[in-house]
Amino acid sequence: MIDLRSDTVTKPTPAMRRAMAEAEVGDDVLDGDPTVLALQERVAAMLGKERALFVPTGTMGNACGLWVHGRHGTEAYAHDDSHIVNWEIAGLAGLRGLQPRMVRGAPVMTLETLKAAVRSPSKHAPTASVVCFENTHNGAGGMVTPIAELRAMADFARSTLKLPIHMDGARLWNAHVATGTPLADFAECADTVMVSFSKGLGAPLGAVVAGSAAHIEEAFSARKRFGGGMRQSGIVAAAALHGLEHHLDRLADDHANAKRLARIIADGVSDVRVVPPDTNIVMIDLPARIDAPAVTAKAKALGVMISAWHDKRVRVVCHLDASAAQVDEAARVMVQALKGD
Repeated sequence: MIDLRSDTVTKPTPAMRRAMAEAEVGDDVLDGDPTVLALQERVAAMLGKERALFVPTGTMGNACGLWVHGRHGTEAYAHDDSHIVNWEIAGLAGLRGLQPRMVRGAPVMTLETLKAAVRSPSKHAPTASVVCFENTHNGAGGMVTPIAELRAMADFARSTLKLPIHMDGARLWNAHVATGTPLADFAECADTVMVSFSKGLGAPLGAVVAGSAAHIEEAFSARKRFGGGMRQSGIVAAAALHGLEHHLDRLADDHANAKRLARIIADGVSDVRVVPPDTNIVMIDLPARIDAPAVTAKAKALGVMISAWHDKRVRVVCHLDASAAQVDEAARVMVQALKGD
């Protein structure tokens, strides 16, 4: 079975497992686990931030960032197809008392669409307390928001709206590899940034939220409140460090595989729309004759697992555990499934 449902399905490599087994550990809540501290320092430096905090998941990292910046009973500007809005079980509202102010239009947030979402001042309308970016953008098929657009939005948010910015950078590694833009340049466009290790880098779990020393002090308290304080967490931090050392540059292979898969499907099935991938995610929009559950079921019966994004869109994700040959085979199977053969 070739599993292309997500880049989260990867298994730790033998070398990553050895790094985990040999990790120096301590009690991270009491004293600071030495391997966790090393990971936090390394990622903070890569992102150009003062400090970083290791958390179990990207969703918790986003929750910590929004806890730091958000105010109860206010709004958070967020793209209407963003992960924070759609895939975190209303954490904006449930954990921080924020309601999303939807930024609509375009596959990803732009300066134009952000400006269009701004409310006219009124004593009857809610105010906003934070702006949320997402890069790469999962719902848009791993699309990269270029650094020029991010800087323009960040300048508007900070100078005009007078608001802080949190970036969901779960796949910021992919944006960096795809564009060559330094990670610190991307991260400079936000006050806090979350990056994940359990996707393209192949770690079994973990993410980091990075920002100023004051922000991370507050994020530490939020992590504790959310139940995310971990003890000998160097065992999993070692996997993240291994991924940074050995799996970051190879993300380019996933991007190349995704582009090839998209081309094979677009050439093989005339009435589907394949979104050209920027990175490792391929979205396929379906015609009226077939729906996503039918496509995923047919593909699985033929040995390939993919995701139904919604009724008329399927998602395919290339990753560390899918070789070029497996991706090519998956593309051929998907052509067959999409044709209904």
